[in-house]
Amino acid sequence: MIFERVKSEGLAHLSYFIGSKDEAIVIDPRRDCQVYIDLARREGMNIKYIFETHRNEDYVIGSLELKKLTGAEIYHGKGVDFKYGNYLSEGQEFDFGSLRLTALHTPGHTDESMSYTLTDLETGNEPVMVFTGDTLFIGDAGRTDLYGPEEAPRLAANLYDSIFNKILPLGDEVILCPAHGAGSICGGAIAKRDYSTLGLERLQNPLLQKTEKEEFIKFKLEEKLEFPPYFRKMEQYNQQGPPLLNGLNLPRQLSPEEFRAEMEKGAVVVDTRMPHSFGGAHIKGSYSIWLGGIPSHAGWVLPYDKPILLILEEKEQLETAVRYLVRLGYDNTTGFLNGGVASWYTRALPIDKLEFISVHDLKHKLEKHEEMTLLDVRKEKEWNEGHIEGAQHIYVGELEKNLDKIPKELPTIIYCDSSRRSSIAASILKKHGYNNVYNVLGSMTAWENAGYEVVK
Repeated sequence: MIFERVKSEGLAHLSYFIGSKDEAIVIDPRRDCQVYIDLARREGMNIKYIFETHRNEDYVIGSLELKKLTGAEIYHGKGVDFKYGNYLSEGQEFDFGSLRLTALHTPGHTDESMSYTLTDLETGNEPVMVFTGDTLFIGDAGRTDLYGPEEAPRLAANLYDSIFNKILPLGDEVILCPAHGAGSICGGAIAKRDYSTLGLERLQNPLLQKTEKEEFIKFKLEEKLEFPPYFRKMEQYNQQGPPLLNGLNLPRQLSPEEFRAEMEKGAVVVDTRMPHSFGGAHIKGSYSIWLGGIPSHAGWVLPYDKPILLILEEKEQLETAVRYLVRLGYDNTTGFLNGGVASWYTRALPIDKLEFISVHDLKHKLEKHEEMTLLDVRKEKEWNEGHIEGAQHIYVGELEKNLDKIPKELPTIIYCDSSRRSSIAASILKKHGYNNVYNVLGSMTAWENAGYEVVK
């Protein structure tokens, strides 16, 4: 048996390549799917089946892409009007090599959610693994708010039944293989540990300690998670089938003059450098989204109907940036600035900058009661765990539609946990004509390390 867990960084998406003898399957493939072809070639296997656990909301599924390359059949659950693939039924079995995959309908996160048990027929008839999609995570369980507040109680009840009546009875020894790890927006508190069993989850997963159904439902209904606008685009793509990539096409390198011409035609600029570099000098009107933050934050702010231009710290980062974007359905990255920002300002083209402020200077301003807007752009959970007194809270992803709450006539001082999300927020404000904007160096991490007070 060959088992490979493929992790897509940033999104914390987990997909799986499982093979036996000369046959293999893939569960929840990512869109840039060459990795599965390479694994199959390495092991001398043919990919026979592709299985989806549900219509994903946070990334573009790669099933059609992989089918085109391999001819493998696609399967998913009933409950969504999929325009591609085949529907599964509860208990349906698929043999490949000496292994057997069995479909298990586990609604709750979504109505069509499927889990899959894996049995090694050479050693017995008991399942050795279960692939749970977004139904059960390590340390958490799937969100139940995707259909809106009216449907959330029904989904939460279904999720309880799926976990306690279908998944856990498989046996404590069964290895758990979820669709996401820590950092995914599809859960509220997924553990950082990569591996677990159903027995460990029964003992350690806080949600599974809520064995009474009403208690479980109440917790899920009170859970507050962010809902990025790009989710709707992912749902559309993953129901109808996304456009085929036909390989990963890298954008053109552009001279400063070509870059400026594309901007004048309406292209959106994403500066993927770290905040301190962006603050020192950047192209006016660009978004500051550091490279590692693209999977988590690009979907909040970037449009799908305009070309995207990139500014990179190093040219070698281009492929990574493009992969992150295409996994979110952004196929419109048309170019990157050759030579980076240095090539821009050496041509005497106009630049902008973003001011920084230390936590000590911020503390001094607060003690003097200076007029300002102090803006906390972290998640609500982080805000509730402790924030700076006098701050206003708007999550960075919600900022662009809440600009009316930020007066332009006052200085705006922004913090997050580390200066990265606050750099995104600052770039949004600068893009919308806010000139007196500051990013707090080190943000809450530095504030707490300085021993300054936080309030709840």
